[in-house]
This record gives sequence, C-alpha cells and structure tokens, in this order.
Amino acid sequence: MIKEKKLEGVLLVMNLEDKKTRFLITLFLAFIGGVVFTFLHIPIPWLLGPMTAVLIGSRFRAIQAYWPVQIRDAGLLILGYSIGLSFTKEAVIQIGVKLPLMLLLTVLLIAFCAGIAFFVSKLSGIDYPTILVGSIPGGLSQMITFSEEVKGINITVVTFLQVTRVIMIIFLVPFLIYGPFFKNASVPSTLDLADKAVQAPLFPTILLFAAICVICAFIGKKLKSPTPFLLGPLLGTAILTLSGLHGPDLPNFMLDLSQFMIGGYIGLLLKPEKLQHKTKILTLAIISGLVMVLFSLALSTLLVHYYEITPSTSILSLSPGGADQMAILAHDVRADLAMVTGFQLFRLLFIFFAVPPVLRLIFKRKRLNQKEKPIR
Repeated sequence: MIKEKKLEGVLLVMNLEDKKTRFLITLFLAFIGGVVFTFLHIPIPWLLGPMTAVLIGSRFRAIQAYWPVQIRDAGLLILGYSIGLSFTKEAVIQIGVKLPLMLLLTVLLIAFCAGIAFFVSKLSGIDYPTILVGSIPGGLSQMITFSEEVKGINITVVTFLQVTRVIMIIFLVPFLIYGPFFKNASVPSTLDLADKAVQAPLFPTILLFAAICVICAFIGKKLKSPTPFLLGPLLGTAILTLSGLHGPDLPNFMLDLSQFMIGGYIGLLLKPEKLQHKTKILTLAIISGLVMVLFSLALSTLLVHYYEITPSTSILSLSPGGADQMAILAHDVRADLAMVTGFQLFRLLFIFFAVPPVLRLIFKRKRLNQKEKPIR
C-alpha cells in the first residue's frame, strides 16, 4: 500500500513537471507570435500573434502544446474589469433605449445562422441538429456543453465549427475594421457623453475592484453563467461604477497581457486531426463564417442609419464572434466599448436562456416524427 502511494506521488510529480515544460514551450511560442505580429503591425497583435503561433506549433507532433484554462480565465477577468468601467449611468441609459433593436437584430442573426446551417447540412451530409448547434453564434463553451447534453449530436463537429467561426472572425473583422470602409473617428461614443470623474489612482483602489472581480467570477461559475470569468467581473465592476465608485484604467501592457492569455488558449482549441472529411467541412465552415460576417455587415448598416454611431462600433456590436474578442477590438480602435459589449452580451444571454430550450423542443419533435414514420 505504501509503495503504491509512493508510486502515485512520483507519477503525479512527473505529470506536473511534464505539463510545466509543455507550458513553457507553448508560452515561448505565443510570445514569439506576439512579437512577430507587433513587428508586422498586424491588428491586435497580442491576441492574433499568440493564437496563430500556438495554432501552428501545436500541429507538430514534437510539440505537445499546453495552456492552462486558469491562464485564460485570468485574462478574461482583466478584460471583464476593463469593460465594466465603461458602464456609466449615461452609457446604460443609451443601451436601454436600443434594447428593442437589440432583440430584433439578435433574432434576425440567429434565424439567418439557422438557415445557413440547413444548407451546410445538405452539402456536408451531416445531420442538421449537429450543424445547427455548431453554427449558432453563442458562447463557445456554452454550445459545446449543450451539445454534450443532447443525444445524437456530434461534439467533435460542433467544436470544430464553433472554433473555426470564432478564429476566422477574429482574423477577418480586424482587417475590415482597419480597412478604408470604416471611419473610426467620427461620432462621440457613450463614453464621451458620460461625465468623466477624476481618474482614481491605481493603488489602493484597484485592490477593492480586484477582490470584487474575483468574487463575482467565482459566483458566476457557481451559478453556471455564460463565460463567468468575463461576465462576473464585468457586472461587479459595472455595479460599483454605477454606484459612484470609479475604478482606475489599466495600463496598456495589462490589456496586452490579457489578450496574450486569451490568445494562447484559443490557438489550442482547433484540432482538425479529430475530424473526418476535414477539407470539405473546413471549406463549408469558412464559407458559412464569411457569409455570417457579410450578413452582420449588412445588419450593421441599420444601426448606423438609426443611431449616431461609427461603422466600427456597429459591426463589432453585431459580429458573430465572442464578446471578449470583440471588446478587445473595440478598445483597440476606440469604438463605443459599452455599446459593443452591450450588444454582444445581450446576444450571449439571449442564446444562453432562450435558444437551448427551443432547440431541445425542436430536436424532441424531430425524434418523435422519425419514430412515427411507418417502416416500408
């Protein structure tokens, strides 16, 4: 018994050392990616650079890349705090006025994605429920978790479609935003409309906000909320800000660090080796992602038409990517951060609460119809 315990202890230590070595190698790859992308002046280099370097490096068998989810969560926590600072009273009022349009555009986007899923299902030969769950622009972890709960869904395909869409949008949208179509410095944002208080010193105020962010993140995780390490700190910081306590802005290197933490994790998510018919599904995933972006671009013209916001704010608000990545972009191009985050989180919460029950009902009826069909 004692020998077995000693052996288990040795194996545990060896496993920890192996993970440490793999993480250091992955960390080095991610850092090189960030440096190269910064040198090439590519948009959001400390998100795209690490993501690209880890994605490419992890394809080699000699490199067993590893990126702890806790590192990603820490990056989301920093980002959540930074976004929460933008939710002043004036900004929340501005978002509240736009809620009906938020609902309309969210429903239109989800309905459009459901239509794309139908055609992708027909072309790929994969069942519609799997493609539908893989195409809905909700939280990545939420859709994967949902696919595990529903019988008959191919989790590998769902993960591949969701990750491909997110990665493609993260690459595509920055180049759209920085292109000649968008003018980033026209109309003042809700941040500019707010009465800005005297900037609080970093210490000791940041310690209070840090404690609140950590507590809210773990409460969110306990309540199984979508992206708790982003949403928890965001809500906690927003509540403190709305109550009149203003937190200090983070230095730029901290925001770059949060992007680095998130980018390295995203780069490891895509695993094409686990997928059958890779080329066909990858091609369809890229085409469907491109069509989603173009449809979002079309919808964004409605926001520009009805409200005095910049095209950059509009497309980032409606882009079918992750709330965290779109917030990073919004911060980088000085778009209306509160508006972008408000739209993205509204869609995330709508999908989290409304879509799964509807999908379960659709899948249940489909299974019942299949059972009722007479056998010829």
